[in-house]
Amino acid sequence: MGIRNYLIEGVSGTGKTSVATELQRRGYHVIHGDRELAYQGDPLTGERLDEAALRQNGQDVNFRHRHHIWNVGRVRSACADRSHPITFFCGGSRNSGRFIDLFDAVFVLEIDLETLKGRLAGRADDEFGGKPAELNVVLRAHATREDLPDDAIGIDATQPLGSVVDDILWRCGEGDRAGTGRE
Repeated sequence: MGIRNYLIEGVSGTGKTSVATELQRRGYHVIHGDRELAYQGDPLTGERLDEAALRQNGQDVNFRHRHHIWNVGRVRSACADRSHPITFFCGGSRNSGRFIDLFDAVFVLEIDLETLKGRLAGRADDEFGGKPAELNVVLRAHATREDLPDDAIGIDATQPLGSVVDDILWRCGEGDRAGTGRE
């Protein structure tokens, strides 16, 4: 197992990518899960969906959402990499139950419904949640919490980005809550 590994989760629009970028800016090792680990596959087996399934169901936003998974082998390998004192994995997957035990802690970025709607209203069509059908999926996931890991540590992501990252780092034993970052 790596020295320390943390997962930062939340529904689309809660700030996972922004948090990841800020952590990187501060010098931390970050894996953007949705960019580096994700693919369309079976959440139970990890098998990639074949071209026929993708062609048949590719326009169904609910199908795409349910089959957005991370490569478990790559997650395990990154967690075992001891070359970084801390690795933050940022993003969401429908198969996190297959690797969540690898993390020292799991954080969920929490925002209220109005803040979420405001953030998603500013999204481009090519960002998930930017289209009406995708917005409906995100709003359902926010209301039901169906995709979020149980027993995660909630982080108030309505605060300014620096404060959100400071809170996460403090909970990881890095820096202090006042925002000085690394000690």
